[in-house]
Amino acid sequence: MAYTKAQLFEREDIDLAALAKALSHPARIAILKKLARDNVCICGELVTDLPLAQSTVSQHLSELKKVRLIKGDIDGAKSCYCIDRTSVKRLARLLENLFEEFAEGCSTPPLITIKEKQK
Repeated sequence: MAYTKAQLFEREDIDLAALAKALSHPARIAILKKLARDNVCICGELVTDLPLAQSTVSQHLSELKKVRLIKGDIDGAKSCYCIDRTSVKRLARLLENLFEEFAEGCSTPPLITIKEKQK
């Protein structure tokens, strides 16, 4: 059985990292923005709106679909995609929890500074 170090982390952290990786390209952000604005979109329309080839747009759609930020159906030569609202709400909740944790940590002074640690 394959075992990776990622399995040592909390499920939410693993999920958030996968979602963040999927969001790490500006084309994917543009795709999500367009899908959110239009509510439903055909892949061909995305190609005309983005400075990318059809195959590249398809790769980005595949990455977004893999982490369930979008869902889609293939009907013959057309592929229709839309935002997966449940997954987007989960992403928002995960990010909110993460940044609240960061903010709580920032509200108290550190126990030791880096310079003190280096002494």
